[in-house]
Amino acid sequence: MRYTSSHWGLYEVRDTADGGVATRPLADDPDPSGIGMDLAQPGLQRLRVRRPAVRKSWLEGGPGAAPERRGHDPFVEVSWDRALDLVAQDIDRVRTDFGNEAIFAGSYGWASAGRFHHGQSQVHRFMNAVGGYVRHLNSYSLGAAHVLMAHLVAPMKELMADHTSWDVMARHTELFVTFGGVPRKNAQVSPGGVRRHLTRGGMEALRASGTRIVNIGPVGDNLDAPEAEWLPVRPNTDTAVMLALAHVLLEEGLHAQDFLKRYCVGFETFARYLTGADGGTPRTPEWAEAISGMPAGRIRSLAREMASSRTMLNMAWSLQRASHGEQPCWMLLTLAAMLGQIGLPGGGFGFGYGAVNALGSRFPLASGPVLAQGKNPVSAFIPVARIADMLLNPGAPFDYEGERHTYPDIRMVYWVGGNPYHHHQDLNRLERAWRKPETVVVHEQYWTATARRADIVLPSTTVLERNDIGFATREGHIVAMRKAMEPAGEARSDFDAFCGLADRLGVREAFAEGLDEEGWLRRMYEESREKAGRAGNRLPDFDTFWEQGLIAFDEANEPVVMLEAFRADPDAAPLKTPSGRIEIFSDTIAGFDLEDCPGHAVWLEPHEWLGMEGIGEDGLHMLSDQPVRRLHSQLDASEHSRAGKVGGREQVAINPRDAARRGIGEGDVVELSNARGRLLAAARLSDAVMPGVVRLSTGAWYDPDETGRDKHGNPNVLTLDVGTSRFAQGCAAQTCIVQLSGPITDAPPVTAFDLPRFER
Repeated sequence: MRYTSSHWGLYEVRDTADGGVATRPLADDPDPSGIGMDLAQPGLQRLRVRRPAVRKSWLEGGPGAAPERRGHDPFVEVSWDRALDLVAQDIDRVRTDFGNEAIFAGSYGWASAGRFHHGQSQVHRFMNAVGGYVRHLNSYSLGAAHVLMAHLVAPMKELMADHTSWDVMARHTELFVTFGGVPRKNAQVSPGGVRRHLTRGGMEALRASGTRIVNIGPVGDNLDAPEAEWLPVRPNTDTAVMLALAHVLLEEGLHAQDFLKRYCVGFETFARYLTGADGGTPRTPEWAEAISGMPAGRIRSLAREMASSRTMLNMAWSLQRASHGEQPCWMLLTLAAMLGQIGLPGGGFGFGYGAVNALGSRFPLASGPVLAQGKNPVSAFIPVARIADMLLNPGAPFDYEGERHTYPDIRMVYWVGGNPYHHHQDLNRLERAWRKPETVVVHEQYWTATARRADIVLPSTTVLERNDIGFATREGHIVAMRKAMEPAGEARSDFDAFCGLADRLGVREAFAEGLDEEGWLRRMYEESREKAGRAGNRLPDFDTFWEQGLIAFDEANEPVVMLEAFRADPDAAPLKTPSGRIEIFSDTIAGFDLEDCPGHAVWLEPHEWLGMEGIGEDGLHMLSDQPVRRLHSQLDASEHSRAGKVGGREQVAINPRDAARRGIGEGDVVELSNARGRLLAAARLSDAVMPGVVRLSTGAWYDPDETGRDKHGNPNVLTLDVGTSRFAQGCAAQTCIVQLSGPITDAPPVTAFDLPRFER
């Protein structure tokens, strides 16, 4: 049996009668994703990058020629030798004339579930071999939380691996309160692939056990529990609601005083803020109702229910992708500490049940094959969501985690895997920033918006066109991903492309170490096999594994309870925080003296929200969530993804009251706009979105017309490109006010999936 692994699942690969291949989910996956069924779809092959291609103006004029023509120029296809010569010469030019600090190779993206042909790892290893590169830190998904939570309780990587398992919650959790739902569509995925999708079964087990579920947020259909109580609140106001819940606990003496004294530091300082003893406003339920719209009476009763039940608090990752996104993370932890159930079975907090599949898993933690990236000699970096700031403002200062840094002067962008014209905010601003580098090199499989805006495009193989090893730390598998089909056109693996560049730049030995693809797979597997053996887990030799195809691990016998050891003995198992305890007040963060991220959780008014002055009745808060039918923008051109569109456009969910006031009907083409841009989308009327809010999923391939209006429905034309705060500088996409108008009767056709122009 042949297998392949993708971020959204493991699939069996079979030959078809017409000489092609087809994929189907594993038989033991209880809730397989439909995304991977299109991996080998012939329709996708039309959009493949088949030969190396160079933007015509760059080819004729050299580096820096007509950067404003990126996205408009035709391409000239060239041989691999010619393309690699051009790329190698320009890398050498930039590092010689400006230093490696002038090369940005962050290459953010979910490029591959395979551990060897992982585009980001490959480009980082290569760039380190030629002298280094400017890197990025953290992720768009968790930019604020990654920085903050390590100061307060534990690094996010450790928290994600330690989440209380679904079976434990089904036995012990009486009340499950989630801010932002448990969106199963998000949990289709895991960075190293998914063997068994867990979220639907986990939620079903909670419901079957009688756990009461409360969903707080602007959207009501983001969890599989139709009987759940939905409490609508304005977007970006969750922190105010949590503060008011905490106020009730403190006011009525329902807070766990012994837990706060033994396991936490700084509660007294936070309590002064909460009650107004510091001279501020008491954070009462009435105060929170005016901000959030949640009735004060329900805040009070919910606080009492939480204190009298074994309660699990959960927060969707989307809450921290907003203006002051650090605050809901901090307040969720503080509220859970006040309830005193952290470390107990079924109680405490979860940070993103429903965000990725592994949260709540009972599969044991394991280490697997890894491609070593080497050491980067360049110290310069940016927080991941600050790429446009960096390109537009070379030499300008920026703050990050209490220190002042400087944006480097980037002359070359080298991108492998990922699509910044999907995941970045304010795409019109990114368009301006993208003109600044002298050269943009992109490795791509398909003619995405990013590939169209490159100077040199090198065609990459897909997961089915190469050999690899799939692995994820808490998904219960290692899979042999055997090549199933020949590459499209002249596509090569990123490894082969970098070997060609390494030859030209004299670093072949440093990059490849004398190994080919098979040699690397054998080395990586045997290294992981050795580590597994030391941990008491026996794996077969490489040849047996490669023939067998799939190694499936059993679930752990022991239940998983987050921070259980810390709860049992905080002195023997202290946290990695400065105090060894949960930091409700952080002396370290307070010492940074940042007005937008002080020393404890606070309510700070967002840059844009439904409570701001002057918004009137026409302003709507746009949420840009993850899509159902693709991961980010991957495979947007597939039949599965297109089946979720109307007239070829992405659908925007609108409350019927808002639609009726504007004369909008189901399926109408509407325009969403603000000062940052405009886009077209198809209206979908839904009671699951509260009045004043619209929801437009991300991932529609960017498709602007001649005026810059996106025709396809990419919400990042409108989203806000600012950091969450000067502390973490995370992505703030969920803070976005828009206007909506229509119907649009003369909407132009979508051209996102048309090929670029080519010239000889």
